Amino acid sequence: MRALWLQDRQLRLRDDVPMPEPAAGEALVRVLCAGICSTDLELVRGYYPYSGVLGHEFVGVVESGPAHMCGRRVVGEINASCGACDQCARGQPTHCLQRTVLGILQRAGCFAQYLTLPAANLHIVPDEVSTTAATFTEPLAAALEIEAQVPLALRQRVLVVGAGRLGHLIAQTLALTGCELWVAGRAPAQLAWLAARGLNVCAAADAEPHAFDMAVECTGNAQGFALALRALRPRGTLVLKSTYAGSLTLDAAPIVVNELTVVGSRCGPFAPALQLLAAGRVLVEPLVHARYALADGMAAFAHAAQPAVLKVLLDTGA
Repeated sequence: MRALWLQDRQLRLRDDVPMPEPAAGEALVRVLCAGICSTDLELVRGYYPYSGVLGHEFVGVVESGPAHMCGRRVVGEINASCGACDQCARGQPTHCLQRTVLGILQRAGCFAQYLTLPAANLHIVPDEVSTTAATFTEPLAAALEIEAQVPLALRQRVLVVGAGRLGHLIAQTLALTGCELWVAGRAPAQLAWLAARGLNVCAAADAEPHAFDMAVECTGNAQGFALALRALRPRGTLVLKSTYAGSLTLDAAPIVVNELTVVGSRCGPFAPALQLLAAGRVLVEPLVHARYALADGMAAFAHAAQPAVLKVLLDTGA
């Protein structure tokens, strides 16, 4: 089959990748559409030594698997857990000690014509959700994980640092909580899109220091981290939503002196994400900047890596 293959930090299009064979309990999914995210770009830059088919945001059709899913559009949770380790026993399968992760860790990803995942990971896409919108389920679920980890009260002041791919989704979901939300960024066009939807925005340099109960860092760079840290009131909460390709140097004194809470946050719940998409409470289709055929995947990656570009989608044509 055709797929985008990463090896030794070199991405290339291959037409000779073997078709995946579903193991017991797994489904074979024909990929319809997949999204390029910042983690994919960081993997190409060497964030983690992964080799194989990239990609983890997708919508597809089940070709073989449970009868009630066959022929249906699905999205899939990316962590395939063992079900037997201590973390699985604790009800934390996304931290399974033996897990594979779609397009990230020992499991071929979705920038291909077909993929396999455990059937238990799959969620049927509601009919009212378009295939384009459903492609955003995984990052939207990641945005919702913040609310699962850090309960928010009305009128709490929250700053989202970064108005990129994930920052847009986090801003939209947090705005539904009733908190006093601000988004700080560097790209005027991205901030203007959020402002047009009634969100408070500011240039990164203008973010008010020591004024927020929670700051969510979405940039993945040292400048964004420093801004988020500086924005917090004493006993505030810093949420890290980004993967950092390099090492991060920080002054830990403010964390100790101000008694800050630091929360790492990644994968989240798919069912609420699909419900938001079905209800139209989060707008995602306007975030698509470009679409490419899988055969033009290299050009798609080059486009996605440009500054201020939001979502680039791959249509597999399978």
